[in-house]
Formats: sequence, structure tokens, C-alpha cells
Amino acid sequence: MHAPFLIIHHNDNVGVALRDLSAGQILDTPAGAVNLEEAIPAKHKFTLHAMEAGAAIYMYGVLVGKTTQPVPAGGLLTTRNLVHAAGDFNMGSRSTDWVKPDVSRFEGRTFRGFHREDGRVGTRNFWLVVPLVFCENRNIQVIREAMTAELGYLTERQFAVNTRRLVEAYRSGADAAALLEEEIILEGAALKQDRVFPQVDGIKFLTHQAGCGGTREDAMALCQLLAGYIAHPNVAGATVLSLGCQHAQVTLLQDALQQIAPNFDRPLYILEQQQSRSERQFIAEAVKKTFVGLIEANKTERTEAPLSKLTLGLECGGSDGFSGISANPALGHASDILVALGGTAILAEFPELNGVEQELLNRCKDEATARKFYNLMQAYAKRAAEVGSGFDMNPSPGNIRDGLITDAIKSAGAAKKGGASPVAAVLDYTEQAMTPGLNLLCTPGNDVESTTGLAGSGANVIVFTTGLGTPTGNPITPTLKMSTNTVLAERMPDLIDIDAGTIITGTDDLVSKGEELLELIIEVANGSEDPKAMQLQQDDFIPWKRGVSL
Repeated sequence: MHAPFLIIHHNDNVGVALRDLSAGQILDTPAGAVNLEEAIPAKHKFTLHAMEAGAAIYMYGVLVGKTTQPVPAGGLLTTRNLVHAAGDFNMGSRSTDWVKPDVSRFEGRTFRGFHREDGRVGTRNFWLVVPLVFCENRNIQVIREAMTAELGYLTERQFAVNTRRLVEAYRSGADAAALLEEEIILEGAALKQDRVFPQVDGIKFLTHQAGCGGTREDAMALCQLLAGYIAHPNVAGATVLSLGCQHAQVTLLQDALQQIAPNFDRPLYILEQQQSRSERQFIAEAVKKTFVGLIEANKTERTEAPLSKLTLGLECGGSDGFSGISANPALGHASDILVALGGTAILAEFPELNGVEQELLNRCKDEATARKFYNLMQAYAKRAAEVGSGFDMNPSPGNIRDGLITDAIKSAGAAKKGGASPVAAVLDYTEQAMTPGLNLLCTPGNDVESTTGLAGSGANVIVFTTGLGTPTGNPITPTLKMSTNTVLAERMPDLIDIDAGTIITGTDDLVSKGEELLELIIEVANGSEDPKAMQLQQDDFIPWKRGVSL
């Protein structure tokens, strides 16, 4: 039988229960026999030694908290006896040596993607319709209603109900009996075959609550983010609706696009409502120009590309006490393989790197890269503390309930998504991932704000690990869900694409599961597999206003 507990690092003074453990159960640990003082639920932590009040607690080999009262050996750690604590960090010395993983299984492998003018390769071919300001959200919805069904993009789900067939039969004189015999279920495959533009994977209609009424900094950040989406390799072209008087001016968007994609040559239509004759004319023009753009977008076809053209977004949310020992390190192994093959990975969520800053600083390729990470982390932490929301407040009630009781515990496990490769670049929010290797991207820990940022910086596939379950997706970047435990995978099969709970049970190890994950990533990149979030049309999009969000 697989061991009932795990000690993650040889310097740790706590263990993790891999299944429910009983009070009085005696565990044989490297620290000696430990008699459990109380029941330890699966995913939770217990002490290996008796701890005095103020004792430092170590997991993953780093400081993750301090006790607030004495805790006996075999005692359960909870919010009643443990508070957040994290080690200090400084520029120090760097060590970028790493043992590359075995990549023989993936050497020479390719995927079929959409090649763009800047050398990047898309895993999908979407058309984007987006407002520069929230005042245009209703017009976006009107255009959506006008185009999606007629062009065959009614749904990405497994089936749709074809009410039009009933209407046509009724108008042709069918009686009630005949109507009841009509076959009106359309399978997903049939829906895709009926698309007017088969090479275009979908039209993505974004809405948001930004663009005016906030700070000029917010308007600039929004335009930079939208420029990243328009120039994204998964986007074939875009229609942008502007009101005209908002802070997020068209010129800001154009300047941002010129900065990040100076050779951009895909179709782009920008329409300003205050320059139109009427709302009807404005919407009609947007629909017609979008249709013409789709004709052009439909000419692009998938061709072979090396795996080095993959840019993998690394995300976690709804995390639990198994996240840092199953799904996250398995994703980290897949990331390391991709990096070793010349690809790119992006690790975001800076509040969830609290406590592992020193390790990441030491892995930075040069002093300038390390300094940028140091400054961004310090500035973010300072701003959070100034408004009374320090990083220690990051764990959610669900995190705590399932064993992540301090931000440092959560962060030490979250950082495992980034594997062990050197840090090749550090990006502020909306900056583009143009350097192969592991990139660190400054975003909040908020799931949707973070995935929105990952896509905006160029991730053409995202893997999202979760222990509690979440439907989160992204409009333009396929987002796979990886469960940390098999119970979740079995309870939410409509959300989960791959289960890392087999690592907990001993069926898989980090290497085998990481390689299985990379195989699935390749299938998704090819377009032969749509993640569950895409099937559910989970097109979540929330721009980050640079106030404090954890």
C-alpha cells in the first residue's frame, strides 16, 4: 500500500497526510516514530516534533509559518496554532545550473498550428470582437447575436437544439404528429462542419467594465492588454468598438500595438460610434467588416511547427493541500521538458510566490533579470500592505479548509508549476513573453485576472491545476484543467481534462504524469482536442486594474 503520509523535503519538520489518519496512529518517519495526537484529515499537516510557541515551520525546505502556541509531536496544524511567515530575500548569488529532463520522447515532435507574421504560431484561429470601453458592451452583444448562429458558431458544446428546423417544418404545413417526430438535436461535429468559415475556430466577443472613469494608468494598461490579445498568435484578426470620448483612446491602442507588434499585418477594424450616423449604421458596419475579415482569416491553415513554438501558461486556482505535491510539480516537469526543447513557459500570480522569492532570484539568468523580479515583488508587497491586504491574506476559505493554511504554504506549492529551469525573463503585466525559457509574469493570484494576463502576454496554451474545482477558461487560449486528486476528477468530469491524483495513489510519478500532460498539450495545440473549458464556452476575461488584488 502507498505510504499514508509524505515528508516533502529533508529539512521539513512537518508531514502531509495523503489520506485520513486516525488519532493514536503511529507513523514511522525519518524523524522517528510519531504518535498522532489527533485525527489528521487528508491534505493537512502534522508536526514531526513537539513545537514551542514561535517555532518556525518548514515545508518544501522553506519557512512557511510560525506557531502561536505549543504544538505536540503529531499535532494538527491549523489557523489556531499557525500563522504565516516567510523568509527574507535579497539579490544574493545566482545559480542557473539545472539538470535538464529526458526529452527523448519529444525530440523532433511537432504540432500543427497557425503561423503568424511575427514568427509565433497559434494553436487556434479566432476572430476577436472587443470594446475599448464598457459603454460598447451592449453593441458587442448585439453583434454576437447577429453573427454566431448564422456563421455556425452557435456553440462549442457537444450538441445544440435546432429550433429552426421545427419552424421550417411548421411553415411547410407539418402537423403536430410530424413535428413531434422531427430530429432537432445537432451533434457538435455536425455544427462545426456547417461553419461558413471552417478554418476559423470561433468569433470571441469580449466585454469588460474598464476603459473610462478610472485612472489613466488603468486606461493605458487596458490598451496594452487588448493590444496583446489582438496581436496574439491565436487571433486571426479583430474588430474594435470605440465610443470616442473615453480615456482608453484609439491612439493609445494603436501605439501599444505598434510597440509590441510593429510588423502586424492581420485584418484589424476600429470603429468609433460617435463618428457614425446612427447606432444601426455603426453595428451594420461592424458586422460587414467582421464578415470581410473572416474571409481573409479563413485562408490561414494549420501547418507543422516545432514544440519550441509553444508558450505554456502556468496557472493554479481552487488549490488544495495536494496541489504542491501532485499537479503543480507534474506541470513543472512538463514545463521543464518544453523549456529544454526551446519552448517558453510563463509563471504568474506574484502573491503566490511569497516565501520562494529567494529560490527564484537565485535562478534568474543575470543580475538585471533578478533585479526586476526583486523590485516588482517588493513594490507589489508594499502596495498590498499599505491598504491592509498583505500577501498573508491570500489563502481563500477553500484553500484553508483543504490544508493551505498560510500563504507561504500555498506559495511554496504553487511555485512548483515553474519546474527547475533557470528564469530567462521577468515581465511586468502586459509585457510580451518573447524570450524562450521560463518567464515570470507579474499578475494577481485572482484566477481570471491571472489567466487574462497570461493570454495577454502570449501564452498559446494554458494549464490550470485545481484541487477544489473551477470552470475558469480564457477566450483565446485553450485552458486545460488538471486535478490534484482523483476524487475531484471523478466528481467534476465536465471540468477536468487530466487527473494528477494518480500521483497521490502511487499509480504515477511526477515524470510519467508530466509526460502524459505534455502529450495532451500537443493534442490541444493541434486542434484535435478541445479542453473542457472551451467546450463549455468558459470565456473569462477580467483586466487587472493596478490597484491591489491578491
